Amino acid sequence: LIGSWCIPFYKDYFGNVKYSATIKTRDVDFLVPIPLETKIKADIPKLLKDLGFIINFKGSEGYIRLEHPNLIVEFLVPEKGPGSDKPYKLPHFGLNAQPLRFLDLLIEDTMKVKIEGIEINLPHPANFAVHKLIIFQRRTKEEKIIKDRNAAIEILRALIDKGEVAAIRRVFNSMIPKWQKKVIKGLEETKERGILSILTV
Repeated sequence: LIGSWCIPFYKDYFGNVKYSATIKTRDVDFLVPIPLETKIKADIPKLLKDLGFIINFKGSEGYIRLEHPNLIVEFLVPEKGPGSDKPYKLPHFGLNAQPLRFLDLLIEDTMKVKIEGIEINLPHPANFAVHKLIIFQRRTKEEKIIKDRNAAIEILRALIDKGEVAAIRRVFNSMIPKWQKKVIKGLEETKERGILSILTV
């Protein structure tokens, strides 16, 4: 699980540290690692049909998404090489997925949480926050810019309060210089000098 639905699931991780876990989106995003290592086959649209989900298509490219009155479920894969607008086929799951940049960052370090008996993989909060710092700069809608930027800063502050400065540095130092520059630019735009100083010492 990636995207904004991770935010409330980090609450237990932060424990008594000040952390706001509000969420205001219907979009539920799942990241599928490539290459796909599982041999399990499951027709996900068919499985979710009984729960009221229907297949819809996003954009002219034909990305499949599963829609419900309360939720929209989408599947993503890390974009490789020069990139492509074409959907990435996932025949194992009866789906296709949208390739997007920077998603590799979210699977470099993951954690497991158990929600109502179901185990879910999430990006480590440091990876999640640094990723948000990059993508808010690529947004075109002001609402999404503000949402992603605020989520990144909220989680980074919580990590610092929890004593996990090293985790933030680890993620930053693992990135190629081009990505590091994007993170620095994002922090400069937010005027978060305290967080910026952690990465530029």
